[in-house]
Amino acid sequence: MNIEITLTESIIAAIKALYNTDYDSEKIQLQKTRKEFEGDFTLVVFPFLSLSRKRPEETAQEIGEFLKANQSLISGFNVVKGFLNISISSAYWIQLLNDIDRCEKWGIKEADENSPLVMIEYSSPNTNKPLHLGHIRNNLLGYALANIIAANGNKVVKTNIVNDRGIHICKSMLAWQKWGNGETPETSGKKGDHLIGDYYVAFDKHFKAEIAELMEKGMGKDEAEAASPLMNEAREMLVKWEAGDSEVRKLWETMNGWVYKGFDETYRKLGVNFDKIYYESDTYLVGKETVLNGLEKGIFYRRDDGSVWADLSKDGLDEKLLLRSDGTSVYMTQDIGTAQLRFRDYPIDKMVYVVGNEQNYHFQVLSLLLDKLGFSWGKGLVHFSYGMVELPEGKMKSREGTVVDADDLMEEMIATARETSNESGGRLNDLTPEEADDINRITGLGALKYFMLKVDARKNMLFNPKESIDFNGNTGPFIQYTYARTRSIERKADEAGVVAESVSAPLNISEKECSIIRMLNDYPAIVRQAGSDYSPSGIANYAYELAKEYNQFYHDYSILREEESAVRALRIQLTRNVGKVIKSAMGLLGIEVPERM
Repeated sequence: MNIEITLTESIIAAIKALYNTDYDSEKIQLQKTRKEFEGDFTLVVFPFLSLSRKRPEETAQEIGEFLKANQSLISGFNVVKGFLNISISSAYWIQLLNDIDRCEKWGIKEADENSPLVMIEYSSPNTNKPLHLGHIRNNLLGYALANIIAANGNKVVKTNIVNDRGIHICKSMLAWQKWGNGETPETSGKKGDHLIGDYYVAFDKHFKAEIAELMEKGMGKDEAEAASPLMNEAREMLVKWEAGDSEVRKLWETMNGWVYKGFDETYRKLGVNFDKIYYESDTYLVGKETVLNGLEKGIFYRRDDGSVWADLSKDGLDEKLLLRSDGTSVYMTQDIGTAQLRFRDYPIDKMVYVVGNEQNYHFQVLSLLLDKLGFSWGKGLVHFSYGMVELPEGKMKSREGTVVDADDLMEEMIATARETSNESGGRLNDLTPEEADDINRITGLGALKYFMLKVDARKNMLFNPKESIDFNGNTGPFIQYTYARTRSIERKADEAGVVAESVSAPLNISEKECSIIRMLNDYPAIVRQAGSDYSPSGIANYAYELAKEYNQFYHDYSILREEESAVRALRIQLTRNVGKVIKSAMGLLGIEVPERM
């Protein structure tokens, strides 16, 4: 039952009866009543004055009287100038709560065989370093977005493209060859991705020292970088890799294997997954072939040095390199190939790329190039552009080894949750150590995930671990604690033999109870809006507002100690559905909620 639709239909009937006019429902201005006024919904009556030929107050009064006389769900109304504030009957709110209670997956629309297929790409790691704080935001946004789009009745394929080839990969490989002395994850005791990341940092350290030495001999910076023996060795290694050199390929497979094992462990801990993983080593040749075909057709052009370019000046952009003079591919070429393979593998209706806003131009160009190459889906690509994550200390740099490692950060968040739990008087003392550890894991990761997702994705954000773990305010643990509270009340009700079935007795419920039912009723619309806006933050902030509203209710009203059985049953039912919706909303964000805290 949609109350806004019902009210709108009643308002149209009122206008027809009072003013003999058929009125367009889309022109009805109906909104929720502001908190400082009495009522549930407010109708703006100014548009009807030309029909009534009366003052705003008189028009509002006669529409209100008609509605109250002809629509049973309306219990009363009041007029404030040109605004009609409508109050909904307690019987309606109780009926609505019963409807919500009966629907196990309230707010969620499931896909069917005719549903559109949406592919979402996120993560996109490089195999020369471990995942870091920026990857965490990317993965959490992508995974939440996939859940939200699926909750809107779409089929979803979650995909990852691994950047497993290129000059940056060769830098780590070359550094390991020169200074690794055969070190492995097993001999070092390090995760494979961490081990390889150390060699990426080592390459940069030696490269900078080499540049400094060349500049001391009188070279300019650009000249020194071009003359660097170390960088030239890395470039030669890339050319050998693309030529299929067996020794280089064997080293590449071994080192990448270490990294993938490390990535899988991080993904599991973070709670994200993929339906299909693509590798640039498989896609770049498809892209290269497509670019060469485009060259033959005159879509692209070759410069004197042999490099291949796209001229996008007529589209308001500049020229874009697609193949280097030595024939090796660039990211754009690889993305063209990846897009082709994906649309070959799946009947995709929409492709969404979750990539930071520093790549806005890249995806503008990719969309144009795919369109010029004749792929009908080129212009329909969606770049879910998000802002960067910074720390109080400033930006992170992978090459200098100053990034915040994803594994370390997750461990830190879990440890902080454990400390917070211990400081709170040992409320988990009656649990086994394993149970307490699991709750601390859920709380710590929930704090991290929620802090990342509550911010509008388009904005840059400052991540403060200590602030995120707070059990008060707009945080994950506050919402998780609210859910645990609802479950505690349900358990106590069960233990006391209190049955909270659907309520049918006529009751006068409080404004706070009406407010919570209204918020529960809003959940399907919140999910729809988050899907259309690509906005996990919309779900996050709804969950917080619902938790905050329920906690105010919990402190102001008796639940299990309420003497009137029908009122007690309604409040337990309300509690159960707040818990249900919080769990659903947090689930869409990829956040677990504990049964107790």
